[in-house]
Amino acid sequence: MDEILIECSPGVSGDMLLGAFHDLGVPKKIIEKPLACIGLENLYNLYFRESQSCSIRGIKVDIDKIDQSTKRDWSSIKDLILKARLEKKLQKRIYEVFESLALAEGKVHGIDPEEVHFHEVGAIDSLVDIIGVCASIEYLKPKKVFCNEPTLGRGFVQSEHGKLSIPSPAVIELLRKKDIKVISSIDLIEGELSTPTGIALLSNLVESFQIPNKYSINSYGVGIGNLDLPCPNLVRVLRINTSNENLIDKKISPRYEEISIQEALIDDQTSEEIANFLEIFRAKGAYDVSCQTINMKKNRIGFSIQVILPIDKQEYFRELWFQYSNTIGLRERKQFRWVLLRRRGECLTNFGIIKFKQTMQPNGTISMKPENDEILRLQIENNKTAQEVRNIIKESCREFKAFEDWK
Repeated sequence: MDEILIECSPGVSGDMLLGAFHDLGVPKKIIEKPLACIGLENLYNLYFRESQSCSIRGIKVDIDKIDQSTKRDWSSIKDLILKARLEKKLQKRIYEVFESLALAEGKVHGIDPEEVHFHEVGAIDSLVDIIGVCASIEYLKPKKVFCNEPTLGRGFVQSEHGKLSIPSPAVIELLRKKDIKVISSIDLIEGELSTPTGIALLSNLVESFQIPNKYSINSYGVGIGNLDLPCPNLVRVLRINTSNENLIDKKISPRYEEISIQEALIDDQTSEEIANFLEIFRAKGAYDVSCQTINMKKNRIGFSIQVILPIDKQEYFRELWFQYSNTIGLRERKQFRWVLLRRRGECLTNFGIIKFKQTMQPNGTISMKPENDEILRLQIENNKTAQEVRNIIKESCREFKAFEDWK
């Protein structure tokens, strides 16, 4: 299973994404199947054709709109989605994209989202773009979706609301709501480089707007846009592997992964406050937290705190440092680690059902031990030493039943 990297070059729209996914290898029938399930199959004709932008080839999407009069609001679109016989995950993707657009339009126009009339977004071509892109993601089933930060453009665009400045109010609200950063270095280009439909798709489907430091490219597709620009107007969708050494999906142990380490020195908080702070880190998903007392300036006793965390939570944990501690700065670095695959489960013993953890060694053998909290509980309940409890568990342990897959 590969990852997906979306390259907005320079911007993004729904039809460009759809063209790129089809060029990548998503069959037309996969794109049109959920449209038929929703009841839209007789309202459009969808065509994919070879095209170029500044001599760069790609796929252009053309949609003949048989239905051009219907103005759909969020309530009617929601009804179509929820009544359709779609796979639950695909239905959820489609629903969330349209809901985000309804919330954005409601916010900028000052009305209830249920009352939003989508106009352009409710038109059949936008329905095809959104549903088709969501179906493409579900068909490819990537481990993760990455994207670079998009560019918005400048000038004015004609809409059902009249002439609007670029970026449109809906685009601004979508970016604000998901805290998506944009690139301004080529915003001098005239035209709407990123449409509301394109930004809504990115804000709901992309899991990281930080491009991996190192990856290999397996295949790619190119979608061509409608605007004639001084640079190629296209979107690339790439199937990538972020690391050839990351073998977790092959169930090979140990697994190789990138992590983040954040640390700071604090000398103006009590030990009770520091203890609470460390527990917050653990509760928020840190892999590990360590703390030691140190001698700091003016002979004050302070604390050296180090947190190991998932690479995609760096920004979130930075906020935690400044929200819950007195530090005015912290150090951060990326590192790599090798970890043995592990999984949690339970076994039946003479003490009853006990929680265990299994670990897979590099040679494929599996070691297993009871959770330490269980040992402590059984010591207290049975008035025995830890070693006595472990011996009884070892002698009476039956088949392991896993709660989760190897990770």
